[in-house]
Amino acid sequence: MVNNENVEVIVDLRGEATECADPNAKVEWIKVPLGDNAEGPQDELFQKAIGHVVEAYKSGKKVGFHCGGGGGRAGAVAAGTLITLGIAKSLDEAEALAKSIRPKVNIKPPQREALEKIYGSGSGT
Repeated sequence: MVNNENVEVIVDLRGEATECADPNAKVEWIKVPLGDNAEGPQDELFQKAIGHVVEAYKSGKKVGFHCGGGGGRAGAVAAGTLITLGIAKSLDEAEALAKSIRPKVNIKPPQREALEKIYGSGSGT
């Protein structure tokens, strides 16, 4: 992300992270420790991560976010970001859009529950 896309802000969703994946990268590194297999929803942490992504984006910075595999935690943050920015109107629409961009997106039930606490239930209808 840093070398290929010139990302300036990295939101790292790995709870296990102790530093930026590339410690030599000249980026703003923000850690929001989400659990990929958390037993319950982590709505406050998802809201915090989405807030960092949206804030960096709206301030004109190139922002990237990642977790360990790029499907669960990152997928959930992508969906929340799409809703917050008004690109998607519902969780179902946001998830489908995120999957169209990155097919491995797989929002797990506790992650979906956390997003539903923030944005309401899936269909938006």
